[in-house]
Amino acid sequence: MSELRIRQAARAVVIDPDQRILLARFEFPTRMVWTAPGGGIEPGETPEEAIRRELAEETGLISFELGPLVWTRLHIIPFISGNWDGQREQYHLVHAESFTPQPQLSWAQLNAEYVFELRWWTLTELEQATQPFAPQHLPELFRALLRDGPPPEPIDASV
Repeated sequence: MSELRIRQAARAVVIDPDQRILLARFEFPTRMVWTAPGGGIEPGETPEEAIRRELAEETGLISFELGPLVWTRLHIIPFISGNWDGQREQYHLVHAESFTPQPQLSWAQLNAEYVFELRWWTLTELEQATQPFAPQHLPELFRALLRDGPPPEPIDASV
């Protein structure tokens, strides 16, 4: 059996002063999911560089201080036209002022990357939602982050 082709990715847990989290709605051919903005780490790029690029492209957020790595996640599922068997994600904390997302990419470009919506969520909205999240336990992870702050070591956020 050959080795799994795992894509490296970086995501930002963007939290505003009202303790809302910014999420992106991804619509893949077989499912829809809300998750933190971010994406694949390009060759030669660091996770921080990937987060800065992805946040600018997807949300228009440029000026921010990158916080600690808070969660990790390995998701094994074939995706991106069969080029990858899964994705290993790093979730970094980002505190930002409230803003209206204004992506640098056009919505046609974002849709081509499966991004269809951006919105701020409160913890209550997350906990009451019926939509799927990635990681699946995002409401619980977010609640713990708000209550306890960044963990001393990154938490395995599982699937």
